[in-house]
Amino acid sequence: MPKAQERLPKRLYQARATRLRARLTQLQLELKDAPFKVLLIIAGPEGAGRGSLLNTLAEWLDPRGVETFSYHPPTDEEEKRPHQWRFWRSLPAKGRIGLYAGSWYTETLREEARSESALSHIAHEADRIRAFEKLLADGGTLILKVWLEISKEAQGRRLKTLREDPATAWRVTDEDWEHHRHYDRLAETAWMIRSKTDRPGARWTTVEAEDERARDLAVGQLLLTRFRQQQKKMARLARPRAPAEVTSLRASGLRRLHALPLDQELSEKDYHAAREKWLGRLNRAVRAAFAAERAVVFAFEGWDAAGKGGAIRRLTSAIDPRDYRVIPVAKPTDEEKHAHYLWRFWRDQPRAGRMAVFDRSWYGRVLVERLEGFCRDDEWRRAYEEINDFERQLTDHGAIVIKYWLHVSHAEQLRRFRERETTPHKQHKINHEDWRNRRKRAAYEVAVGDMLALTDRDNAPWHLVPANDKRYARLEVLRYASRRIEEVLEG
Repeated sequence: MPKAQERLPKRLYQARATRLRARLTQLQLELKDAPFKVLLIIAGPEGAGRGSLLNTLAEWLDPRGVETFSYHPPTDEEEKRPHQWRFWRSLPAKGRIGLYAGSWYTETLREEARSESALSHIAHEADRIRAFEKLLADGGTLILKVWLEISKEAQGRRLKTLREDPATAWRVTDEDWEHHRHYDRLAETAWMIRSKTDRPGARWTTVEAEDERARDLAVGQLLLTRFRQQQKKMARLARPRAPAEVTSLRASGLRRLHALPLDQELSEKDYHAAREKWLGRLNRAVRAAFAAERAVVFAFEGWDAAGKGGAIRRLTSAIDPRDYRVIPVAKPTDEEKHAHYLWRFWRDQPRAGRMAVFDRSWYGRVLVERLEGFCRDDEWRRAYEEINDFERQLTDHGAIVIKYWLHVSHAEQLRRFRERETTPHKQHKINHEDWRNRRKRAAYEVAVGDMLALTDRDNAPWHLVPANDKRYARLEVLRYASRRIEEVLEG
C-alpha cells in the first residue's frame, strides 16, 4: 500500500485548535439567541473517523447546547409510523446544535452496502431526502453535510491498525472489511446520493479525512463560516407582518365554500334513528382499518362555534378509547415555538392500527398564522406544498387522512356566540379573540378558500360539512368517516 500522507504537526494543530475552540464557544453563546438551529451531518466510508471527529467536536463544544444522534435500523415502534417520524422527533430546538453520526442517509447507504439491487431505490430516497431538507432549510435550519473522504488504501491501513491494537480491535467488524472489499461500488453509490441531494440550503462539503488533525480543524472552521453566513441571512429577513390586504390565490376554493348549502335540517327523531346505524358502521370500518395495520388521522377545522367539539365527541363514541387520542391544538408552547411548525404534528402521529383526532391542525399555518402575521409571507405561501408533502408521507405509509371543514353562516355563528355568553356552562367557550376573529370573517373566508383549493388532494381530500344544524353536521361527520375509510380500504 502507498505510504500515509504527512500529518499536520501536533504543535501547530494544538495552537489552531485552541483558537478554534474559543471561537466555537462564542458561536454557541450567540446561537442561544438565534432564530435557527444547526444540524451537522457527518458521513463517509468506514474508517474515515466519524466517531473520532464527533468526539473532538463534543470536546470543543459546550455539551449543554449539543445533542448527538446515531440511528440504527428502525425499531418496531418506528416501523409502525412514516419513515421520517423518528427524524422529526429527534430534531434539536432552535439555538442548539445537532451532531449526526447517522442520519436520514444511513439506511440508504446501509441497504446499498448489502445489495447492488438497492440502487433502484436511490432516486426515490433522494427525492424524499431533498424534500425533507428543503423544508428544514426553508424554515431557517442551518444544515451542514460533511462527507469524509478517504482512499481505499488509507481505509485499509486504518482498519488494519485498529485491528492489530488490542485496545481498538473491537472497533473493526467483519462488516467493515466487507465494505472495504466493495469500496469502489459503495463509493460510486455514495457519490450518486450526494449529487442528488446537493442543493441550496443543504450542500455537501467533502473533507479529506486521512489526516485526522487537519480533518477536525476543517470541519470546525466550516461550522464557524457557515454559522456567520446564516446569521447574516436571517438578519435580512423581515419580521412577520400582517398583510395589508388579503387577496385570494385561487378563487375556486372560495366559490366552493360559498356554494355549500347551509339549510339542511335533521329532526331529533331522525337523528337518533340514524345515529346508531352510522356509529356501528364507523366502528366496523375503523376496526377493519386497524386489522389492516392502517392508522386513521382526522383533522377538524372550521369556524369558531361551528361544533367541532360536539362532532368529535360523537365520532369517538364509536371507538374503543384505548385505540385513539384526541389532540386539541392551541397556541404553540415555548417548546413548540422553538421547532418547525410541523414538528408537533409529526410528534403526535399515531402508529399503524391506531387513530388520532386533531381538534384544529397543521392548517393553522395558512389560516390564523397567515391572517395574524405570525409568520412571514414567504412562509405561509410555501406551507401549502409542505402540508401536501406531509400528508402524502402519511398516506404513503398507509394512514387514512380525513379532513373536515365545518361551515356555519355568519348569522348562525353570531347566535351561538351570544348563547355562549349568556349560558353559564358555556361561557368558558367564548373570549375576546373569538369576537376579533369574527370581525375578520371576510379575510378568513379568503384564506379558507385558498386552503381548500391548494390542499385538496386525492390522497387527503377536504370534506365540507354544512353545520348550521348541529344534528345534521354530527351525522354527516359519521357518514363521511365511514364511507371514506371503507373506500380507501377497498381501493
